[in-house]
Amino acid sequence: MQITWLGHSCFKIESEKAVIIVDPYQDGSVPGLGPVREHADLVLCSHGHGDHCGTECVTVSGAPVSDVKITKIETFHDHHNGTRRGTNTIHIIEADGYRIAHLGDLGCSLQERQKEQLKNLDLLLIPVGGFYTIDAEEAANLVKELNPKTTIPMHYQGRDNAFGYDVLDTVSEFTKHMDSVAAAAKSAICMENRPETQVVLLTPENRE
Repeated sequence: MQITWLGHSCFKIESEKAVIIVDPYQDGSVPGLGPVREHADLVLCSHGHGDHCGTECVTVSGAPVSDVKITKIETFHDHHNGTRRGTNTIHIIEADGYRIAHLGDLGCSLQERQKEQLKNLDLLLIPVGGFYTIDAEEAANLVKELNPKTTIPMHYQGRDNAFGYDVLDTVSEFTKHMDSVAAAAKSAICMENRPETQVVLLTPENRE
């Protein structure tokens, strides 16, 4: 299985049976990132904001998706029960023997039963930039509590404003709380031979 970070919160997950795009962003919605132009068998969106729900940017095959299990956990986009930014959906994707969770724009604390659903993950994709989502320290604490085998941070501002919104923190605010970090210097990893570190940093494939 290959995991590719297209940028922001958009990932391409290529399993043996299906290609899944999660949270594609609309053209021009994220500074410093080029457009999403992908083909997939399934598109998942955490919520309806343009930087997470650019479904028109993905050509969907229409083929039936088999041997892939999707579990949804409904959460909030803010710490005020969704009254400021609405709801958010976490997706747990199970394929090729792996459990992967994409937290979308998680902006609230999780309930204990929700945390239990997120235990025993092979990969956690988590927002760390704050402002619109949980912040770097909250994200780090959640990673330590859930204890996934690998974590890839997302939804942050690139160094020197290279990409992302300028109100977001850089990833260093998150990684300073973590013990084991590897910078992959590429946009994709294979689950079978991913770095044996707590956190893996990828480079957005669609960076302009």
